[in-house]
Amino acid sequence: MTRTIGHSGQGVDALPRRSGRALGTTVDLVVTEQGAIDEAGRLLRHEIDAIDRACSRFRPDSELWALMRAEGRPVSVSSLLFEAVAVARDVAERTGGAVDPTVGRALEALGYERDFAAVAPTGNPGDVAPRRVPGWWRIECDPRRQTVRVPAGVLVDLGASAKALAADRAARRIAGSIGGGAFVNLGGDVAVAGTAPDGGWAVGIAVDSSTPLDAVGHVVAITSGGLASSSTAVRSWRRGARWLHHIIDPRTGDVAPAHWTLVSATGQTCVDANAASTAAIVWGSVAPRRIASMGQAARLVRFDGAVTRVGGWPDDALSARHGPR
Repeated sequence: MTRTIGHSGQGVDALPRRSGRALGTTVDLVVTEQGAIDEAGRLLRHEIDAIDRACSRFRPDSELWALMRAEGRPVSVSSLLFEAVAVARDVAERTGGAVDPTVGRALEALGYERDFAAVAPTGNPGDVAPRRVPGWWRIECDPRRQTVRVPAGVLVDLGASAKALAADRAARRIAGSIGGGAFVNLGGDVAVAGTAPDGGWAVGIAVDSSTPLDAVGHVVAITSGGLASSSTAVRSWRRGARWLHHIIDPRTGDVAPAHWTLVSATGQTCVDANAASTAAIVWGSVAPRRIASMGQAARLVRFDGAVTRVGGWPDDALSARHGPR
């Protein structure tokens, strides 16, 4: 969902680094401790595999699908899936319902019914009219029994928060294990933990997470927490005469209007950052005010290229040296 590229503030080659692909997107890992990259890579793979097995909408063998096949019955779930669902509910509540995990049917109706790499770039318009999504509050969590209940017929999509949660979990676990700093970027959902390098972790921001590092034109630095970006310009496809993208307005069940093409936000965690950047796309013109009220820094690029900054986000010309802390 996000399009941020990350690298070390000491330079791309200065610290141990691994890059690859997982969860249908790019992955970057950087650590401050020489000799720790193999252990860090193992821990990151473990977190990515675990979140995929628990939360994927595209794996029929995922724990999430077992939960939805229960047809409205409470189901005992793993601690990871319970955390992911609880986080999704919390994000929905904090964003006033702008980021809602019950958008699965809406995404399917628009053609996003499988991993994005397999989504047809063009096709005929669907025959199902968009309608308001069921609502996050209909998902019930019982922390005492560690059960979750999803009403029959509701299709849950955790994509708006589970990837950010995985980045947070991985960064914390890696930093704790190696005794140093860790930078994890899952397709633009960036989480850092432990001791940051001198100058902080520099994060290059671009619309597409596959942009080469030397082609990134905007860079900020963070020393803790997370940074995430959301865009309407990628993960897009055409159905009939309509260009569609992956961010749904829960009020309509249709794609959010493309008022912003790219929104980047910081947060105390990557989950917090992702909540703000994704909600901003749905909020449209009122997003700067709402993000400011959340106490987060953000940079919003409008459809016509105009840039709005809130919460102390630095001017573009100074951003490489004075990123939000």
